Amino acid sequence: MLAPGDRAPSLDLADAATGESVTDPWREGPVVLAFFKTTCPVCQMAAPKVQALAETGVRVVAVGEDPPPEIRAYADRHGQKVTTLSEPPPYAVSDAYALQTVPTLVLVDEDGTVRGAVESWDRDGWNRFAEAAGGAAVSEEGDGLPPFRPG
Repeated sequence: MLAPGDRAPSLDLADAATGESVTDPWREGPVVLAFFKTTCPVCQMAAPKVQALAETGVRVVAVGEDPPPEIRAYADRHGQKVTTLSEPPPYAVSDAYALQTVPTLVLVDEDGTVRGAVESWDRDGWNRFAEAAGGAAVSEEGDGLPPFRPG
């Protein structure tokens, strides 16, 4: 996984909802890239928290390792309303970001510098990450989610 201070690899992927090309979304300002796979149980569990992150004022662009129809169905099923890009196999973008697991969140500044990342579901890690991204905590004890679950 990329470390803080690394340069974010460029990306150019199709928006799963519109088919329009999206290139380097950080050019419009800081962004959290939320990598996921629709068949990943941990991603499914965390999907509402990706949306919650966006609702705290953080700009989120999700990157799904799935075809657009599967991504759209996933978004409807799990209430994920953020812009979502479709990454086709062999997952060159995920490889460029050195992902080891999904879900993974990566915060990228407007100059393309990685400012932080968190892997899997880790309540404390996601909450610290959300606050570092300019938002608020997205999960608390008693919300039905475990404190940690590997992706």
